[in-house]
Amino acid sequence: MMDAYFNRVKAVLKAKGKVSGAWLHLASNISAEIMASAGFDVLVIDAEHSPVDYQTVLSMCQAIKGTGAVPFARAPWNDLIALKRLHDCGVAGVSVPYVNTKEEALEAVSRCKYPPAGIRGIAGSVRAAGYGQNQGQYLQRANDENLVMVAIETMIGVENLPSIMEIDELDGIFIGPMDLSTSMGLMGQYQHPDFMAAVKRVEDLVIPSKKFLATVANNFEDAKVLYERGYNLIVMMSDSVDLMKLAKERAQAFKDCYGKEG
Repeated sequence: MMDAYFNRVKAVLKAKGKVSGAWLHLASNISAEIMASAGFDVLVIDAEHSPVDYQTVLSMCQAIKGTGAVPFARAPWNDLIALKRLHDCGVAGVSVPYVNTKEEALEAVSRCKYPPAGIRGIAGSVRAAGYGQNQGQYLQRANDENLVMVAIETMIGVENLPSIMEIDELDGIFIGPMDLSTSMGLMGQYQHPDFMAAVKRVEDLVIPSKKFLATVANNFEDAKVLYERGYNLIVMMSDSVDLMKLAKERAQAFKDCYGKEG
């Protein structure tokens, strides 16, 4: 008999522990397999800012299976169909972008839960449920095991965060620094006092609470600072961005050594 469906990352985050994360931006099952084999706890398939489709999401979840990594997805929007299809492919957690109000957060949670807790359409034929086998009693356990976080990416979201935090079924809060800074007219100015004050408002609400706090970092050194501050999930690498960094570094090393000989 198959073990009961269990989301180990959600269990760690509910206990306010620390987990490592990385983006999957390349819409590739190959890069998903590579990143999963590297040992990250969470791999976030980016369905908002990458060319990924649902067939590819499914194949990426297959590539991750058995490695110990848990597949999450950043949804393209707070959309009933998108959230349902991502879950059906087998992701165990979602980040819902651009949530600004308690009502929007309630909609996000409801769209991720089977009735009567929500309005997610139920089907036993999907990959998540084992293609008709309901492996691990997925259909009975998904509401409890699948994770939902919302992204705070505007000052409206910051202002409304106290009421958003009232939603018991919401597991965590993700700070989107690029969108938040841009919404403030401070694109990428992460050391600006106004931006830092906005982030601190979020931290002061979430870190002492029962919900986890997540965001992004460029490397482990930056991530470590955030973990020590009380964050629980840091997405600290990208299959596309870090490949570009390494490629540029290697190409520049050749140019520095041999000039234009190549």
